[in-house]
Amino acid sequence: MSLVYSGVLSHAPGITGRAHLVENIDKREEFYAALEQQRQDIAAAGTDALIVIAAEHFANFFMNNMPAFCIGIGDRYEGPIEDPEWLAIEKQSIPGAPDIGLRIAREVMQTVDTAYAQEWKFDHGISVPLHFLTPDYDLPIIPVNINCQGPPLSPLHRCWAFGEALRRACDSVPEKIALVGTGGISHWPATPDSGKINEPWDRDFLDRLMRNDKEALLAYTDEETYRNAGQGGFEIRTFIAAAAAAAGLGDLQFYTAELPIFAVGCTVARFDIV
Repeated sequence: MSLVYSGVLSHAPGITGRAHLVENIDKREEFYAALEQQRQDIAAAGTDALIVIAAEHFANFFMNNMPAFCIGIGDRYEGPIEDPEWLAIEKQSIPGAPDIGLRIAREVMQTVDTAYAQEWKFDHGISVPLHFLTPDYDLPIIPVNINCQGPPLSPLHRCWAFGEALRRACDSVPEKIALVGTGGISHWPATPDSGKINEPWDRDFLDRLMRNDKEALLAYTDEETYRNAGQGGFEIRTFIAAAAAAAGLGDLQFYTAELPIFAVGCTVARFDIV
């Protein structure tokens, strides 16, 4: 099989931009160590290209043209789109994988409709994960977006089907492909509740995710998620797609709600590929 790794991680901008404001230094370093282990696991798998399934934050798509799913097939990408001093990540030119991305997009289209893009400016949703997972920016990236922003949001059952389609597509190419879903769980970005974390809700979701329980994962309604996890909770779609792609049980390598300055429960996990 060609999907050699599937996992999830958080991508909140505070993870890099507010690292110097953290009071619990030990917990921050434990989180960073889990991200470093994820980087090592991806490298050890012999990865030729990394798919990053993210929730785009109106950097490229807005309400005049909001695809449910989009796959990047560009040669190079730029990011972050945000102020480098604010995010604490310098602007980079990031290599793409246009040939692999095109083959994967064609295969995904056999079962799930998806848009594609040759141009893509990365915001923190992709730039923060890449800062940790490929710090030298030497691993080709295939960006993937799921609409978690503008209603009507991509339905959860379609996100699951999209993850399964990505798996079939990865297994159809000879290159070794790693995949991560990145977002937040409960969080309320750009609201008066920014910094709030609903840890019980997070842990219930992560329990369902680590069991890769399709029925339980798809049981959420957007109304329930918004009430209990904020508008940032809609990003569970990226985690669900990664679980569907892997098909196996998860290993929660790190979770904490003890870094509220990051404004998200910080998560790192991987799945068995079956």
